[in-house]
Amino acid sequence: MLEILSAITEWLQPEMILKSGGLWLLLLIIFLETGIFFGFFLPGDSLLLTAGILCGSTYLEVSIYELLIGLSVAGFLGAMAGYVFGRKTGNYLLMKPESFFFKKKYLSIAEDYYLKYGNMAFVIGRFLPLARTFIPILAGFVKSNVWTFVWFNILGTIIWVGVFVLGGYWLARLFPAVTQYIEFFVLFLIFITSLPLLLSWLRRRKQHVQSIRKKIL
Repeated sequence: MLEILSAITEWLQPEMILKSGGLWLLLLIIFLETGIFFGFFLPGDSLLLTAGILCGSTYLEVSIYELLIGLSVAGFLGAMAGYVFGRKTGNYLLMKPESFFFKKKYLSIAEDYYLKYGNMAFVIGRFLPLARTFIPILAGFVKSNVWTFVWFNILGTIIWVGVFVLGGYWLARLFPAVTQYIEFFVLFLIFITSLPLLLSWLRRRKQHVQSIRKKIL
């Protein structure tokens, strides 16, 4: 069992994904991770950064322009698929038994950002794991205006893809040796992007504990 988990973890490393699957697997993962609920665990941010670093190499033989356009289209379509899924089957998720691939707290996290930032959550949420996957589904579930969602989806996708892909691309051009230390940049990025989610979870937990104390007292 441990060997299987180790193999899965190794396969999900961004560098391994690009080296084994290339551009098409990259596009598929970005599509799944940006709106299909069972794709929440896929490494979106770190995969974009790694794609930028390896762009033009033997592992990713495309130009930076082709890469940006392809990833933007995949990210946009993934979020639109999530919106349609939420609009058509939102009640299904609320009644769905919890599993590794779905927990109701994922929707709660997305709802927190949606209530706090409004439509800008479609842009800000792009930079946050879980929120990136479930905000489009939540938007469809609450029947957010479709054209408003399309506009902010385009804006959020372009900014998200541009920041990470161009960041990785220019980092590799300025410091060519960075390709030897991709895993360290990936771990740092995972920590930074997960921190807001951890703080949100701690805040919700604190509020829950306080509400229980009030009931007891």
